[in-house]
Amino acid sequence: MVATLVLQVTFSLIGWFSLYTWSCRWFKGRTYEWNCRLVALTHGVLATGLSGYISFIHGPWPMSYPGSPNTTLQVHALCMSLGYFLFDLGWCVYFQAEGALVLAHHTVCILGITISLALGESATEVIGVIFGSEITNPLLQARWFLREKGLYHTLTGDVVDFFFVVLFTGVRIGVGAWVMYCVLMSPKPKWFIKVSGVIMYTMSWVFMVGICRFAQRKSMKKYHAWRSRWSKEMNLNTNGHLKDH
Repeated sequence: MVATLVLQVTFSLIGWFSLYTWSCRWFKGRTYEWNCRLVALTHGVLATGLSGYISFIHGPWPMSYPGSPNTTLQVHALCMSLGYFLFDLGWCVYFQAEGALVLAHHTVCILGITISLALGESATEVIGVIFGSEITNPLLQARWFLREKGLYHTLTGDVVDFFFVVLFTGVRIGVGAWVMYCVLMSPKPKWFIKVSGVIMYTMSWVFMVGICRFAQRKSMKKYHAWRSRWSKEMNLNTNGHLKDH
């Protein structure tokens, strides 16, 4: 059983690294970060779709059955994401591209998934956490790609930012609190699974503080820009009215 899990994680890690290598060769004019974010986008879409299907359709429901034995599909999903987080953590450390908070987030994810696979249980709530964490990832990568293309300060950029803030607040903070409460109240999950969940949720709030500051700054810039345009239009209308007389 252990050998099978190690093989699945190894194949996953090789797969993500191969995708990154292929991207670097196919998009030779792009930076290493561009190619890494393309891999992150791919994982975000796959992980969100698979974890969402497992949590809400296939089951078991993470709010009702935390600490339950892992299913085969859950194990495949965890191995896929574990391989990705190992790849991304290695990339971030090698290129020194991220701060301590992101590195800590990846480390806790790796530990949580590894513990769940080793125990053979609690994949239900771990996959629920992966869903909440990855659902905003495609939008996060889209923001970066829009900046690279010079399209961030457009209506598209505003729409992406809006849905990013809404999803992060509603799913990662709102639904995340519900999942955390159910896990903490249930006697089945092991204490270190509960501690890992608390750490993950705490980091979500740290990210949330930064997001709130960003949203406030952007809203104020939009407001001042609107006031400036409105004042100019009023001046033009006033001058035009006086000139007619």
